[in-house]
Amino acid sequence: MSTPPDVIDDSSAPSPSGGASLPAATLGADRKGTLEQVALMLFIVVPFAALLAAVPLAWTWGGVSWLDLGLMVAMYYIGCHGVTIGYHRYFTHGSFKARRPLRIALAVAGSLAVEGPLVRWVADHRKHHKFSDAEGDPHSPWRFGETLPALMKGLWWAHIGWLFDEEQTPQQKYAPDLIKDPALRAVSRQFALWTTVSLLLPPLVGGLVTMSWWGAFTAFFWGSLVRVALLHHVTWSINSICHAVGKRPFKSRDRSGNVWWLALLSCGESWHNLHHADPTSARHGVLKGQIDSSARLIRWFELAGWASDVRWPDASRIDSRRKSAPAKA
Repeated sequence: MSTPPDVIDDSSAPSPSGGASLPAATLGADRKGTLEQVALMLFIVVPFAALLAAVPLAWTWGGVSWLDLGLMVAMYYIGCHGVTIGYHRYFTHGSFKARRPLRIALAVAGSLAVEGPLVRWVADHRKHHKFSDAEGDPHSPWRFGETLPALMKGLWWAHIGWLFDEEQTPQQKYAPDLIKDPALRAVSRQFALWTTVSLLLPPLVGGLVTMSWWGAFTAFFWGSLVRVALLHHVTWSINSICHAVGKRPFKSRDRSGNVWWLALLSCGESWHNLHHADPTSARHGVLKGQIDSSARLIRWFELAGWASDVRWPDASRIDSRRKSAPAKA
């Protein structure tokens, strides 16, 4: 799959190429129905309740087992990198080219994060870049103004509220390249299946390893519910926190900032200022000490021959995007 330049450029509008007819997406309507709204509410509230209950329950249960912790961490970073490398840097921005097995694996891994079907996620994010922190942005925290009350309302909107907006991003306008790919259409349509796999895999492993229903339950609690809630809120924090606070060493037309304390949990996505200054860059943490595990994995994919034409930022490209270019010798 090649990503057309018109859907990865941060300054131009995505549009279907050549006006050619596109296959029926059947990936979800451009408006959310009542059933989908209810399902979305459940997938936000239930894991979040588990996250809130995690500490007192861990104390009551006598701590978290190494098995539960291992399942939680493993599933977290599989889903997180599926979103950051797959959904975001590859499918949305075309930061590299991937061989077909890797392309499908990234689509599935991103789906395991339970953040929505591939095509809808990519369409939303491309629209975000088109109108970043301006009218038309699906989830800007500055939507309601710049006063403190308006910003508090905007942070809630950017973090969670926008997910319940009935109006949806037109997928055929913003993700025509994905819709044209039969394999990617299939993965996107199968989102409910991958969600089921994501939620049931930890209790299956936990039950088989411990040979007990209790082992299955605790694995489900930590490896499924707590993991999903934590990953959701870290991802949503990129929309909210990273567009409200953080350092901005690079030139961008929005308010994207770098938030260092989210770097490990976000797999490098919280180096958000560079990303909006150079959206197609495969590396977001480009300055000294900026940890970016997603970029490291892309590098390993490249060395293995699974990825090619990786858009690594060189020194001159980074310097050209600084707010104050370094003085020439």
